[in-house]
Amino acid sequence: MLPIAVDAMGGDHAPSEIVAGARTAADDGIPVVLVGRPGELGDTGDLEVIEASEVIAMDAEPGSSVRRMKDSSLVRAAEAVRDGRASAMVSAGNTGATMASALLRMGRIKGVARPAIATLIPTPGSTPTVMLDSGANAECQPEWLVQFGQMGAVFAHHRLGIAEPRVALLSIGEEPGKGSPFVKEAYAALEAATLRDAEFIGNVEGRDLMTDAADVIVTDGFTGNVALKTAEGALKALLTALVTAMAGRPEALEAADVLAPELDDLYREFHPDTYGGAMLLGVKGVCIISHGSTNAVAMRNAIGVASEMVRADVVGHITTAVAS
Repeated sequence: MLPIAVDAMGGDHAPSEIVAGARTAADDGIPVVLVGRPGELGDTGDLEVIEASEVIAMDAEPGSSVRRMKDSSLVRAAEAVRDGRASAMVSAGNTGATMASALLRMGRIKGVARPAIATLIPTPGSTPTVMLDSGANAECQPEWLVQFGQMGAVFAHHRLGIAEPRVALLSIGEEPGKGSPFVKEAYAALEAATLRDAEFIGNVEGRDLMTDAADVIVTDGFTGNVALKTAEGALKALLTALVTAMAGRPEALEAADVLAPELDDLYREFHPDTYGGAMLLGVKGVCIISHGSTNAVAMRNAIGVASEMVRADVVGHITTAVAS
């Protein structure tokens, strides 16, 4: 397999944590190439480095930055995939610029109206739920959500091993008549569509995100991003409250010692670092977008996801599904 191109300059903890995660992934047997300023990367071990002199800031305007900063680490990573030098790109940098780089340099799959970000939502005791769009398209057209459902189903099949994913629409009620005019139109479009190796099961509500009510949940990027950040914040608050409560009394601390292994497993199951990053579906290449606060563990996992998606040929399967 061609190496995974890692934007070594992207993220709140770049480049040190990004390089550390990349080196660990390489030790796991995944080929990796770093993209960035060689003099700032520190000890890269035996990893190859593609030199890029510019860095797109986290708060920079995505489109103009990608067009203007042609020697940025993000643009060079996307070009490495386009030119056959790398099999995928991974970045914890500016999300909008990552999407723009992938779209402008790698290109869009023929027939795809808009790429979408697919994020895994942890589900206690069950397989995670795929939600898209998680932020690529703040405003959508109803028919785009049909494509989101199809692309999400392909992703769920190859990432999670679900034979025929159940696709649902995020709304304010389970009944078909609930929701905004946009949601009602999207419901009609999904109901009338024929999804390849997937089934549309109707509406779900926000409370269903972390249950096994559906395998794939589709929505517009604005709603999806708000729902995702709300879930992340609620989980963080819950875990913090739990730790605080257990540190309150000596008896609670003794109980915490007994429960520690189970709590550690629970923490890992719900922590974003476990899943590495979200995949941008609809472009001609594997693009993994990691959280801005990505550390070495999260980057290692993100590179692992990229490798899995390359080996599963998810891009090829999405191309076939959209064409049909």
